[in-house]
Amino acid sequence: MNTILVLSPHPDFAEAVRSALIPERYRMIHRTSADEGEPLLVHGLVSTCILDADLLGVESVWIIERLRRRDAKIPIIAYTSNTQSDWEEEAFLRGVTHVLTKPVRQRLLNSVLERLATTNPVQRFSPSVPAGNTAIFTRAASNPEAANQFVNTSQTLDVLRDFSSILTHSLDAEAMLKQFLLFLREILSVNRAAIFLNRPCAPIAEAATQEESRRLRSAAAIGLASGLLEHFELSLDSGIGAQVARLGRILRRDTEEARADGEATKEFELLGTQVAVPIPGRDTIIGVAVFDGRVTGEPLVNVELELIFHLLEQVGLALRNIWLHDQLSGNHEMMTDVLRELSSACIVVGRDLKVLHANKAAKRHFGRKNERTGGLEFSDLPQQLGGKIYQVLKTGSALESFRYEPDNSPGTIYNISVVPFQRGNSALPSSALLTADDLSQSEQLRRLEVETANLRLIRTMADRMAHEIGNAMVPLSTHQQLLGEKFNDKEFRASLDHAMGEGVKRVSRLINQMRFLARDGYIEQEQFPVEKLVEEAYQDAVKQQPADGAQLKVENTGKPVIVMGDRAALKHALSEVMLNALQANPKGARIGVKLQTDGPVGNRALTIEVEDNGSGFTTEAAKKVPAPFYTTRNVGLGLGLAVTQKIIENHHGKLEIVPSPSGIVRVSLPIESNGANR
Repeated sequence: MNTILVLSPHPDFAEAVRSALIPERYRMIHRTSADEGEPLLVHGLVSTCILDADLLGVESVWIIERLRRRDAKIPIIAYTSNTQSDWEEEAFLRGVTHVLTKPVRQRLLNSVLERLATTNPVQRFSPSVPAGNTAIFTRAASNPEAANQFVNTSQTLDVLRDFSSILTHSLDAEAMLKQFLLFLREILSVNRAAIFLNRPCAPIAEAATQEESRRLRSAAAIGLASGLLEHFELSLDSGIGAQVARLGRILRRDTEEARADGEATKEFELLGTQVAVPIPGRDTIIGVAVFDGRVTGEPLVNVELELIFHLLEQVGLALRNIWLHDQLSGNHEMMTDVLRELSSACIVVGRDLKVLHANKAAKRHFGRKNERTGGLEFSDLPQQLGGKIYQVLKTGSALESFRYEPDNSPGTIYNISVVPFQRGNSALPSSALLTADDLSQSEQLRRLEVETANLRLIRTMADRMAHEIGNAMVPLSTHQQLLGEKFNDKEFRASLDHAMGEGVKRVSRLINQMRFLARDGYIEQEQFPVEKLVEEAYQDAVKQQPADGAQLKVENTGKPVIVMGDRAALKHALSEVMLNALQANPKGARIGVKLQTDGPVGNRALTIEVEDNGSGFTTEAAKKVPAPFYTTRNVGLGLGLAVTQKIIENHHGKLEIVPSPSGIVRVSLPIESNGANR
C-alpha cells in the first residue's frame, strides 16, 4: 500500500483527494505545510506528494524546490485552478512530475498514480503516520539504530491497526479489552494502562440515577493493582473524564488543562499515568483509556497516541456492538423465561413446519405422553391445530380466537389463537405463534358458580313463594276453621268470598309471573292497538291493588299505534308497571302514560313512558329494581319489574327505570314496518 502526502492548508482539498483514491491501494496523509511534511520526506515514508499549488500561491515554486532538496526522487503532482504557461514551465523545471487542474478527477488521478508506480518504482516504507510530535523522527535522523527501531515500530503499529479490525467480532468485552492492552504492551512496551467505561444498565436492571449514569468504572488494566481499581472510578462530570469529554481529544498530564484541574491532577497521580485517550462511541464518549510511558521510562509520542486513538475508535464500536448484543440477548432470555413460565401454551412454528419454540405448558398439553424426549414436533399437535397453523403460514392472516376440545380428553377446553410473525416487507410470515389457554378449570368453576347461583336462586324463590302463598292461605285457613260454626252467618260468607277472591288473585299473579319468567319467546303473535292494551293493563293492576281515587291519563300521538307481539305477555308486563305505580301511592294515585313513536320508516320504535305521583326512584334503586326478588315492601316476591324486563327483552325492546322525584318507567318496543301508524 502506497502512502500519498497531500500538502494543502485547506481540508476540503485533502478530502477531495481522499475520496478519489482507491483505499485498497493508497493511504493518504494530510499536512497543512511543508514544515509538517518534512519529517515524512526525510525518511522516505511517502511514495507520492500532491501539492495544492493554487492555495499556496506564488510560494509554490519555492516549496517545490524545497521538497526536491528533501527527497530528489519523490514524484510531485501539482493541482491548480488555472494553468499558466510560465508557471507550469517553471514547475516542471523545478521537478514537478504532473500539473493537473481542479477539480480532482478520480480516474485521472488514479491513472497518473499507477503510471508513476510503473515508470518510477521506488521501494518506500509507508505506514499510517498521523500528524504529531516529530521527536521520534529527529532521533531516527541522528541515530541509524534508532531509525531502524522506528521502522520496526512503525511496521508493528501497522500490523496493530490491521489487528484492530477483528475486535468488532468479539462478544466478550472484558477479554477483548484485556487482549487489546496486552497487545499494546507487546508493541509499544506500555508500562501501565487502564480502561474505564460508562456501561449501560442491564435490560431488566433498576434504572440508574443521574450520578451513576455518569460514572466510568474500570473494565481492564495492566500494571495496576486490582485493589486500587475496585474502589476507584472516573466521572464524566469531574476530573479526567470531564476534561476528556469536554475537549474530545487526548489529554496529557503536563498540559495546561490538566494542571488547572486539581481533580484530574489527583487522578493522574493516583493511577500513575501520564495521558488519557477518549474512547468514542457513535455519538458520544463511552470511556477513557489512561496510559503511562514505556517500560524504559520514555513517554508515548503523538504518532503512537494518535494510532492508539484510532484503534480505540474501533474498540468503542466493538464495545457498542457487544453491549447491543448483550441487551438483545438479555431481552431474548427474559422473553424466553417469560414464555417458558406462562401458564398458557406457546408454540412458535417456522415456515418449514419446524417447531422453533415450545414452553413447558405446550409440552405438557401437546407433548407425547409415552416419550421422554424434551422436544415437541409439529406432528405431535392435533390435526385441527396443525391445519390452523398451516393456514396462517400460507395466508399471512391471523385467525380469530376459537375454542378447542380434544376428542381424547373429555372436559378439556382450550381457547386457541394463531397469529403470524412477519419480517421486513415479506408478504408471507416467517413463523406463526399458537397460544392455547386451558379453560378447563375456569369452565368448571363457571359451571359450579352457575349451579351455585341456581341453587341460591331456587332457595330464595322457594322461601319467597312459601311466604307469598302462606300469606294468601292465612285468610282461607282462618275461615276454614270457622266454617262449621258460622256458615249460616251472612257476613261470614261474604268475608269468606272476599278472602277466597284475594287468595286466588295473589296465586294467579304468582303463577303468571313464573310462567313468563320461564318463557324465552312468543306464544303467539298478533297486531293490536297500544292504547287499548294500556287501558286493559291498568284495569288488571287495579284489580290487584284497589286504589281510591286513582286516575289514568294517556297521551298519544293522535293516531292509533299498532304493534305486533304476544298480546297477553305485553299486557302482563304493562300491568306490572301500573301495579308498581298504584302501590307507590295507594291513595289518590295519578298515572300518566305517554305514547311516542320515532325513527325512520322500517325501523321505527314505540316509547311508552309511565309516570306516577309517588316518591320516585333513587339512583341506586333504579339499578336494583329490575333484579329478581328486589322489593322495598313487606309483601310480594319482588318479581314484578323483573318479569316486565324479561317480556320486553323477548320482544327486542328495552326497559328503563329513570331516577327522578316521581316514578318514571320507560318501555321501548320496535314497530314492524307493516304495523306502522295508520
